[in-house]
Amino acid sequence: MRFIAVLFSVLLLTASLSQAVEPANVTSRQAQALLAKNAKMVLLDVRTPDEYRQAHLKGAQLIPLGELNRRVQEVPRDRPVLVYCAVGARSSTAASFLATKGYREIYNMTDGIVGWYKNGLPLQMGR
Repeated sequence: MRFIAVLFSVLLLTASLSQAVEPANVTSRQAQALLAKNAKMVLLDVRTPDEYRQAHLKGAQLIPLGELNRRVQEVPRDRPVLVYCAVGARSSTAASFLATKGYREIYNMTDGIVGWYKNGLPLQMGR
């Protein structure tokens, strides 16, 4: 009987882990297309406030990576989330973190705002 209980627990754990969602990696061009297609997309900037003030994507919500664990409740769970940083490293960490918190549709912009800029896409300066 104990063996069956352990086996059942392992099966439940495996099933719950298999439902975890991996973030999708997208380029800045692909991100632009996603944003054009889905007006409800949450645009999450995980850079520092100083970086954000220099330039950011229009409509982006700033939550620096170091504050994300404490402020994760500010990111809506019922909408897709596109995460970006400067070049894709911090956003990758943030996107993976959101996946562990149960977010279902997460995109990581792998070339970051630098790639966005290099592709000639629009930026917002200042606050």
